[in-house]
Amino acid sequence: MTNASVREFKMPDVGEGLTEAEILKWYVQPGDTVTDGQVVCEVETAKAAVELPIPYDGVVRDLHFPEGTTVDVGTSIIAVEVAGGAAPAQEEAAVAPAPAAEPEQPAEQSAARQPVLVGYGVATSSTRRRPRKQAQDPAAQQAASAVQSELNGHGAAPAVPPAPAAPAAPAAPAQRPLAKPPVRKLAKDLGVDLATVTPTGPDGVVTREDVHAAVAAAQAPQQTAPEAPPAAPAASAPAAQPAAPASYDSARETRIPVKGVRKATAAAMVGSAFTAPHVTEFVTVDVTRTMKLVEELKQDKEFAGLRVNPLLLIAKALLVAIRRNPDINASWDEAAQEIVVKHYVNLGIAAATPRGLIVPNIKDAHARTLPELAASLGELVSTAREGKTSPSAMQGGTVTITNVGVFGVDTGTPLLNPGESAILAVGAIKPQPWVHKGKVKPRQVTTLALSFDHRLVDGELGSKVLADVAAVLEQPKRLITWA
Repeated sequence: MTNASVREFKMPDVGEGLTEAEILKWYVQPGDTVTDGQVVCEVETAKAAVELPIPYDGVVRDLHFPEGTTVDVGTSIIAVEVAGGAAPAQEEAAVAPAPAAEPEQPAEQSAARQPVLVGYGVATSSTRRRPRKQAQDPAAQQAASAVQSELNGHGAAPAVPPAPAAPAAPAAPAQRPLAKPPVRKLAKDLGVDLATVTPTGPDGVVTREDVHAAVAAAQAPQQTAPEAPPAAPAASAPAAQPAAPASYDSARETRIPVKGVRKATAAAMVGSAFTAPHVTEFVTVDVTRTMKLVEELKQDKEFAGLRVNPLLLIAKALLVAIRRNPDINASWDEAAQEIVVKHYVNLGIAAATPRGLIVPNIKDAHARTLPELAASLGELVSTAREGKTSPSAMQGGTVTITNVGVFGVDTGTPLLNPGESAILAVGAIKPQPWVHKGKVKPRQVTTLALSFDHRLVDGELGSKVLADVAAVLEQPKRLITWA
């Protein structure tokens, strides 16, 4: 591309106040032509997976980070050649990754580089110089020995011949294998010497797959050759050594980086547990009539093509209970020392996804009809399972439902979603003996658990809300009279 400049596309803040995101997948490669608005990659933030469009036309020059890398917001992730004047020197320096053996760059050029996440992207001058110094040490020692010989005369002559010979052997291994910090840590955890790994990455970089391949290759000889175990000290239980590789992987532990949704969930739950004083109340209720109503609604033309299940009626029952007890739909403002009562309900639904637990919410759920609520629930669940929930869909929730019953669990004591005052846990619905009209009969029964923030919700209010939800589910006709 003639008369072109290089533009750097930086990791944007796709949510509110996010500081980092993980690159899940690249949709382009160096040399590809891109256009304004074209999606170039998918990233996962602490809230959701998001596709990022490029804001200009051009040709991809470089992808600064591989898939699976967590990058700080504001760090350049892709360089694109676009029509225009020559690229500034600083931008060129930031785009073109320097090979390990290139001459050291001037200090002012290194200072111009943008700081990035430790271990990724453009490295500081100290980390670039380390491999080159090691590679140049043998030659430097030889030169130093020659100079010292000239200065000291015959007294230093015997030291000169061994000097060139000694560095000759270690010259090759002194070159540090190229690998990203996470790959180095993986190799260390698995006991793999990177110098023995055959790199397959760009420019001879060792990848995660290379490390795992080395482990797999090392395991095969261990299982067939009995000579491998004696390499360990004789005092470390020689009788048990050969049996371990046959039954277990060579890695006795697996370390999973805490990032993305899991990291955000952990921080939120710790903050919730140690900020809001939780109280949980329970009620066991006969939901036989609710289950019959679910079956009837499935045959109703108004619900054709919609997801109709017990969760739909449980959500509606909670909305009815909130209408009858509006003070439960509130939050605690610590800075202002105020209780903020919400006159709308953004109903959160906890969803287990392959990337972790997320809690998207249905905006203004209180104003939706039952078919509209069913449509919103179906869309919410489908989007969450596909990993496409947007950050905005997980913001502004006021009260949440978590359905642990789908896992066969009777109930639980859920932690509040930060900023909310109540969360309802729904247990498994299953047949149990129940006294119905004076006789013991098998009925469909479930246990509900309501956790609430005791700073703004006292026992009376919490009990009323839970009792109202149970009453609606036991007699769903109350939906008509109470809603």
